[in-house]
Amino acid sequence: MTDAKPHGRLRPARPEQVAGGAGTGRDTAGGAGTGRDTTGGAAGHGGTGGGNTGAGNTGAGNTGAGGSPATGVGTAGAHPRGAHARLNPAAELGFSGDPEQHGDHGDELLHAQRIWDGTLATNRLDDAGLNAERQRVETKDVTAAVSLLVDGWPEDVRACVESLLEHTHVKVLAIDLGDVDGAGDVLAGLAERHPDRVTLWRVAEQPHWRGGTATWGESRAKLLRLDDSEVHVLMETSVALRGDALTPLLAAIAEGATAAGWHGADLYDDGLREAGPGRVQALTGEIVAVRRQAALSALPEDAHYVRNADLALSLGLRGELVVPEGTPPLVRLNAHDVPADYADREARRNYDDALRLTRR
Repeated sequence: MTDAKPHGRLRPARPEQVAGGAGTGRDTAGGAGTGRDTTGGAAGHGGTGGGNTGAGNTGAGNTGAGGSPATGVGTAGAHPRGAHARLNPAAELGFSGDPEQHGDHGDELLHAQRIWDGTLATNRLDDAGLNAERQRVETKDVTAAVSLLVDGWPEDVRACVESLLEHTHVKVLAIDLGDVDGAGDVLAGLAERHPDRVTLWRVAEQPHWRGGTATWGESRAKLLRLDDSEVHVLMETSVALRGDALTPLLAAIAEGATAAGWHGADLYDDGLREAGPGRVQALTGEIVAVRRQAALSALPEDAHYVRNADLALSLGLRGELVVPEGTPPLVRLNAHDVPADYADREARRNYDDALRLTRR
């Protein structure tokens, strides 16, 4: 395909520093008007805008929805002719207007409360999506695709794919193994309705856990080589999105990480321990984004089953592995149970292979 294609939109993967978010999106103008509409972006993308309604934008020289005249810098001519400046505008904000006066203690408390309320409002704006919007802008030119391995559970396949179509704009690449319980037919219907978003390959081989020859590693390797995106996202059909779970992962990779996921782990002598947010030793869970070029040499193609195969993949990567801040907007669907003895045996095999990677 395009394995030699340069990553023109991604920064080079860096081995040391943790991929961190730059800036908070908060107002750094000290509350002064800037002449810009500061609610359009938040309301347009977050839906809430931290309580802004779009009617009260008060850039320099503008008036609010109530029609009160502007009083700030650059508002010459805004007052009615003959009107005088307020004698003590500072007092309206809880300050004493006289430098020799210290004001009433209650005024100080009122001013402190207003500062606190303003800080909370700013934080709510951040939560409403300003940081997410910054990440979307930074990753808009990064190409990515989500890969799915379908081996049953048709209703979960439908929920998973529909959530990707609703909450993301990336391509969906899927391989169906043997149309287990009609899952392949469900996916074929989605691909027919969304041909620009969903690409499906169907094979007759049954999945390995059902006694067939189609293993997790070989199937995932085929999807990886069929992809020509810069970032390849491995996702399990046992989860669905409840929001944009991909952009924070893409942003971490765009800032220099090799891979990013919503669940991290560090290795200790007694086993794995949950880790993150920030830089971690390994990535686990049902959704992991990775630079495709890096994954080509790290994917454990000999893994028969999914459990702990993600661990082996992440330990085989060179560079930073990152868990973003925040709660992942994901929901787990039904448990995709396979025969217990098979799952335990293959999970132990993958875990041992992963540990060998740490001893190199």
